Amino acid sequence: MKLKRFLLRYYPPGIILEYEKGGYLRTKSIDLLDLTPEINPDDLVAEIRQSEPLITESRADQVKQLVIRLQQKQGQQDHHRFCFFKELKAHILPLTNVAFDKSGSRFITGSYDRTCRIWDTASGAELHILEGHRNVVYAIAFNNPFGDKIATGSFDKTCKLWCADTGKCFHTFRGHMAEIVCLAFNPQSTLLATGSMDATARLWDVETGEGVATLTGHTAEVLSLCFNTVGNQLVTGSFDHTVAVWDVTSGRRVHTLIGHRGEISNVQFNWDCSLIVSGSMDKTCKLWEAISGKCVATLVGHKEEVLDVCFDLSGQLIATASADGTARVFTANTHQCLATLKGHEGEISKISFNPQGSRVLTASSDKTARLWDVQSGVCLQVLEGHTDEIFSCVFNYEGDTIITGSKDNTCRIWY
Repeated sequence: MKLKRFLLRYYPPGIILEYEKGGYLRTKSIDLLDLTPEINPDDLVAEIRQSEPLITESRADQVKQLVIRLQQKQGQQDHHRFCFFKELKAHILPLTNVAFDKSGSRFITGSYDRTCRIWDTASGAELHILEGHRNVVYAIAFNNPFGDKIATGSFDKTCKLWCADTGKCFHTFRGHMAEIVCLAFNPQSTLLATGSMDATARLWDVETGEGVATLTGHTAEVLSLCFNTVGNQLVTGSFDHTVAVWDVTSGRRVHTLIGHRGEISNVQFNWDCSLIVSGSMDKTCKLWEAISGKCVATLVGHKEEVLDVCFDLSGQLIATASADGTARVFTANTHQCLATLKGHEGEISKISFNPQGSRVLTASSDKTARLWDVQSGVCLQVLEGHTDEIFSCVFNYEGDTIITGSKDNTCRIWY
C-alpha cells in the first residue's frame, strides 16, 4: 500500500487518504467526528498513527497541519445573517421539492406541472427543463457529491435518470405499480433506490438502467428511505408503522424495527452507520441500533405528529419537527432534549441542520422559514416573503446559502 495524497473533508470533519493497492487507486477516511478546537493536535495525530499504518513518521506533520485546518474551520464564528436574494417563479403549478448539488451552484425543483427544472443559484437563471414524466414529479435528487446526474420520481410510477449538464434523459426505470414518493442515490452513485405507494422499494443500476432488486415486506406505502454512508445498507420507513433495514448487495431484509404506533414520516442513518432515527405520526422519534435492530431510545415531548427528523452531519445531534408547531434538538448519545424551538404559528414539515451543526432551519405552514441557534434554541432569523406554506428548505454544502420552496409556486434564494 502506498499513500498518494490527503484530501480534507470539512463536514463532518475528516481526512481522506488516497492510496494505491494492487495497482488500483483506493480511498479510506479517518473520521474525526469528536474534533473540537480545544483538542491537542499532537495527541490526536499520535492516536491516528496507532490505528492507521499509512500514516508514517514522515507524514505526521502533514496530518497535524490538516487537523489544525479543520480546527480553524470549526473555530470560525457563525454570525452569518441570510438576506433575501431572489424569488423564482419556478413553475406554473405547485412545487414538490427542491435540492442542491454539492457545491450549491445549481439546484433543482420538482413540480405538479410534470417537470423538473435545473437552476443556476448565483443568477437564478433556468438552465434546463427536464420533460417526459406524465404526472407529478415528486421526488428529486442530485447524485452528490458528483453532481453529474439527477433522478426524478413521479406519480406516473416511473423514475427517470438525467444528465445534469445537458438535461438529456439516460434511463426510465419502470416496475413500480404505484406512485414513486422517495428516492436516493447510494454514496458511490452506482445505485438508485426508489420507494413507492405500492409498498415496495426498488434498487436500480445507474449505469445500465436495469432493476437490481425489489425490496418487499412492507404492507403499506414506503414514504422515506436512506442509504448509510458506506452504501451497504438501506433503511425504509413505511405507513405500516415499521422501519426496515436492508442489505444492499443481496436485497435481503436484515431487520424490521417494530415499536412505532403510527405511520413513519422519515428515517435516516447517522454518519458512522451505527444508528438509525425514525419519526412517526405517533408523536415520537425512535433511535435504533443499526447492527442489532434494537430500539435504544424513544424521544418524546411533541404534542402532535413528528413530520420530519434528521441527524446533524457528525451524527451527534438529532432535530425533530412536529405538527404542534415546535421543533426539538436532542443529543444522540444521552437522548437529552437540548432545546425546544418555539415561534412558528403553524406545523413544521421540514427540518435540517447546517453543515457545521450550529444552526437548525425549519419550514412551516405559517409561510415562514426560521433559523435557530442549536445550543440556546433562540430564533436568530425569520425568513419571510412567501405567500403560502413552505414545505421545503435546504442548505448548500458550505451552509451559506438557503433555498425555500413554497406552495405559492415560487422558491426563494437566501444568501
